This record gives sequence, structure tokens and C-alpha cells, in this order.
Amino acid sequence: MKQLEPNKGIPACLLLMMSAVGGLTVANLYYNQPLLEEMKAALGATEVEAGLITVITQLGYAAGLLLVVPLADKCSRRKIIGTCLGIAAVMTAAIGMAPNIHVVWLASFVVGVCSVVPQIFVPMAGLFSAPQNKSRNMGFVLSGLLTGVLGARVVSGYVGLWLGWRGMFFIATAIMVACLAASLAMLPVMKPTFQGSYGSLMKSVVQIFMRHSTIRHYSLRAALTFASMMCIWSCMAFHLALPPFSADSGMVGMLGLCGMAGAVAASGVGKYVPRFGIQRFSVCGGVLQLVAWAIALWWGNLYVGLILAIVLVDVGSQCNQLSNQSGCLHEVPEATNRANTIFMTMLFMGGSLGTFVANIGWTHVGWTGVCGAGLCFALLSLALSAYCWHASHRQQV
Repeated sequence: MKQLEPNKGIPACLLLMMSAVGGLTVANLYYNQPLLEEMKAALGATEVEAGLITVITQLGYAAGLLLVVPLADKCSRRKIIGTCLGIAAVMTAAIGMAPNIHVVWLASFVVGVCSVVPQIFVPMAGLFSAPQNKSRNMGFVLSGLLTGVLGARVVSGYVGLWLGWRGMFFIATAIMVACLAASLAMLPVMKPTFQGSYGSLMKSVVQIFMRHSTIRHYSLRAALTFASMMCIWSCMAFHLALPPFSADSGMVGMLGLCGMAGAVAASGVGKYVPRFGIQRFSVCGGVLQLVAWAIALWWGNLYVGLILAIVLVDVGSQCNQLSNQSGCLHEVPEATNRANTIFMTMLFMGGSLGTFVANIGWTHVGWTGVCGAGLCFALLSLALSAYCWHASHRQQV
């Protein structure tokens, strides 16, 4: 079996597999969003309890990022990926057969933990690609991830309409089995970059976090914009179920298609990050989100307003993620998985916070509360960008 060496290049077929499997795996986090209304009715849950499904899934993903992804610097990536995909297959089947909301919560958390596979693939693309192709290949893998993030809502919306929400999760089980087979067949041998115990590995993650203020700033800024993006999706099914829309899950899926087009287009600009800089990309993303939430607030009862808001808020989030994630990985090239652990853990903690705050806003104020939550997160991201620019300028002086 072929062995990959750092900076020596990655075969195109392997990049394609990583992009596809990464997108299909991360989709597990988002299948539930267009289906919350149906799941609430079938399981006899309240809106808050149904909304917690999304929060718990994202918290599980954050836990997997923190506890599982660092192992890719120490252990066999093939074994980690295979184990995650196998458990994910079992847990999606458990959600499909769940008799009550509590089983869904538990299985959703485990699915979240096991859906970190693409966050092992992204550092692989950065570590093993030839130097001149690193940003391009990372952007390619991320484009698959982003397609899965947003395409999941499209697929689950339509599958939920025709086969029900349980049918969607049984299909997810079959997808995970296929991904497991493809990964085990194609993944090569890769030498670990860390020697030591699991305890020392996790201690080194803390040390990287404490020593590198740049990684902390990049991670927090991306987390704030991701929280802003998750605000609009966490309550979309509830918003569309009410007049003047009175729409079903299929319409949520259609809107997800609009967001997917914008975010995938944004992923293609990753190669321009070195030219224009992380700071400019981050500010641009924050401004796009401010415009998006203004549109959502004023024209949120029109489909055209929702479409514009979705596209802009997703593009703004991806501009921040692409630029800031590449900055984190380049900061410590000898520990890319651990740097990615810090970045993605904070990112999805931000996503969970955004979902939670948006659900509170929806419960008490409705759509206006959701827009207010998303707007606040975008403003905080821009404030952090201003602080980073000021600190950098002062340091140069």
C-alpha cells in the first residue's frame, strides 16, 4: 500500500474521495434541521426540545473535534476514520428507529462525535500536498465539506417530504456504510507526527492554544461568523411552517440549495487568501453577514428576502472559515491536526451557541429575535477583526 510523505503530493483520486466522503459524513450534522417540525410532531416534543436536537448534535461534533481529531497526529488515520464511520452508521440507524426524543438526543450526540472525519482530511490535504498546491487542495476538500453542510438540508428536506424523517436517517446509514468501504479501500499509510501518550498529546493541544494568540483570534473570529450562520438555519423550519409561508420541509431543502450554491462558490476563492490576506477576507465576511441580517429582518416574510439573506450569510461565514483556518494550520505546520482541533472545536462551539441563542430568540420574540441574535454575532466578529488589526498595527509600529 502506498505511503504518503509530507509535502510530496496527493493523488487526485484520493483528494476526490476525501472531498466526497468528507461532505457525506459532515452532512449527518444537518439532516435534522429541515425535519425538526416533523420530528417534533412524531415524538411528541416541544419546539424547544426539538430545537435541542441540533444543539446536541453540534455539541457532539465539538467533543469529537476536541477528543478524537488530535489522535490523527498520533495514531493510524485509517483506523480512526474507519471506527468513526462504522459507529456513525449504527447511530443514524438508531435515530431512524428512535421511540422518543431522549434516544434521538443520545444518538445525535454520538453521531456528532463520529462526524469529524472531514476535519482529519483537511489537515491531510495541507500536510501531504506539494507546497505550491496546499491552499488549492485544502480548498478542494473544503468544497466537498461545504457541499455536504448545505446539501444535507436540500436532500433531507425532499426525502423527509416523500419518505418521512425516519427514512432520511436510514438512508444516512447506507451512505455511511458506503463511505466506510471507500475509505478503507483508498486511504494510504501515513506516518504519525507525534510520539507520546494520549495525555501528553492533549496537553500539547492546550500548550498550542496558550502559546499562539493568533490561533485563538482566528478561531474565535470564525466561530462568531459560524454562529451567525447557524442562527438562520436553526429556526428556518419553524419560520417557514407559519404564515405567510405555511411551507413543508421540501421548501427548507430548496432554500438550502440556494445557500449551497453561494458557499461552494466562496470556497473557490481560497487560493486568493495569500494575495489579499486573512484580515481582508474576515472583514468582508463580517460585512456580508451584516447585510444579510438586515435583509432577513426587513424582508424575512418574502422568499426573495430569505434567499438573499441565506446566500450572503453563508458566503460571509465561509470567507471567514477558509481564511482563518488556513492561518491556523500554517501557524504550526508540525501539528496541523491539533491546530485544526482548536479551530474546529471553537467553530462548532460557536455554532452550538448560535443555535441555542437563536432558539431562545425565536421562543420569545419570533423571527425578529433570530435576526437580532445573528446580527450580534456578526458585529462581534467585526469587532474582533478591528481589535486584531489594531494590535497588528501597534506591533508593527
